[in-house]
Amino acid sequence: MAPAAGAVAGRKNWSAECRNMWRVAGPVILTEIFQFMLGFVTAAFVGHIGKIELAAVSIVNGVVEGLAFGLLLGMGSALETLCGQAVSAGQLQMLGVYMHRSWIICLSTSLVLLPLYVFTSPILRLLRRSAAISAVSGRYARWCVPQLFAYAVNFPIQKFYQAQSRAWVMTAISGAVLGVHTLLDWLVVARLGRGLVGAAVVGNVSWWLLNATQFVYVVGGSFPEAWTGFSRKAFASLGGFVRLSIASAVMLCLEMWYYTAVLILVGCLKNPEIQVGAISICMNYQLWTLMVAVGFNAAVSIRVSNELGANHPKAAKFSVVVATSTSATIGLIFTAVALAARKQIPRLFTDDDILVKETAKLGYLLAATIFLNSIQPVLSGVAIGAGWQSLVAFVNIACYYLVGLPLAAVFGFNLKLNATGIWVGVLIGTVLQTVILFVILVRTKWQKEAMLAEERIRVWGGGDVELPHVQETRRTRR
Repeated sequence: MAPAAGAVAGRKNWSAECRNMWRVAGPVILTEIFQFMLGFVTAAFVGHIGKIELAAVSIVNGVVEGLAFGLLLGMGSALETLCGQAVSAGQLQMLGVYMHRSWIICLSTSLVLLPLYVFTSPILRLLRRSAAISAVSGRYARWCVPQLFAYAVNFPIQKFYQAQSRAWVMTAISGAVLGVHTLLDWLVVARLGRGLVGAAVVGNVSWWLLNATQFVYVVGGSFPEAWTGFSRKAFASLGGFVRLSIASAVMLCLEMWYYTAVLILVGCLKNPEIQVGAISICMNYQLWTLMVAVGFNAAVSIRVSNELGANHPKAAKFSVVVATSTSATIGLIFTAVALAARKQIPRLFTDDDILVKETAKLGYLLAATIFLNSIQPVLSGVAIGAGWQSLVAFVNIACYYLVGLPLAAVFGFNLKLNATGIWVGVLIGTVLQTVILFVILVRTKWQKEAMLAEERIRVWGGGDVELPHVQETRRTRR
């Protein structure tokens, strides 16, 4: 009877943890889709203006805003560590302070990124883009400057919501704003013919409407303990907060830019048009599957930070197991679809038979990448929840940029394997990174992580006393 009772208890624990995980992952996935669709809808309307305008919007969205988006999202991800641990430690009053600190850091980062928007045109000309596309891209980027600062405000608010399991509110607001955005694009771009400037203004309005609605919900009394107004405490302990934010940004950006490097390398091949097109089609399909993994990334980071903050190390470890298993199972489904439909998926994007054939050849590599990317973001989420951003940043540099990309260059250019060789090299880097993160997880002492979480809450919460057992933990880890 005892083993049977244990099995029942295990199933109940697994079921309860799955519900906790999906309570965050589900709305985060939908929010990612809704906010991604803001740029997609803009590109769809601009595409009817002309090819140069569509190319300009694609470059600004994919390169300029992609760079800013990644950096600011990474900076804001520091809140996943701190807010999640503070919630379970009963320090709700610190959440508003943490969000305020993150706004200060993200807005300061936006000022640093501002020249990228202002000088988009000359930068693109230095990169040998056509004069016409460079000029149009530069004009569009300058009109999109308000969106840069909107990102800086949005990401900290998102983490504030997620840490308190209010992600569905964020999803509802994002869905409503997407509807308004689509209507405004139709009115301003399609009906009134305001062109690129009109599209940029609509984007600005939509992102700031998103921020304003989320902020009104915060200050309207929905978070009475977590938000008590702006505080001078936000300016205390900024040094440590900045270091964690930078580590989060570096960790995330190294991952986001890794597959961007694939497109850059493939573009350097001889006669790259077909191969770039094939890689782009694969990346588009992969992007949609990655949104699910991103949801689990956020969910596991919150669950781990919550349990560590509450001094429940075994529960934190169990959350990692459930999240990894669930995301990997969903990844297997997407992998099976990629393998079974590797000749049909390309036809969703093109009618060119040669391009369809080349894309189908990459189907096996796409399937392997999708499966790995159903696990790797979850492991990164664990790192964020536990506060290991600096460690994982070094792992990413070593695996991605010292192993993966050099191998990709050797396979693609020296061995003349072209796009297939480049992707194989990149895949090897991802496998290595995933294996190393698994080893780190297996060797993790979760009780020590819970003690360090307590220290982080005390020090960054405004305290200046370090507990004796935390000091001992630091000495042991060294």
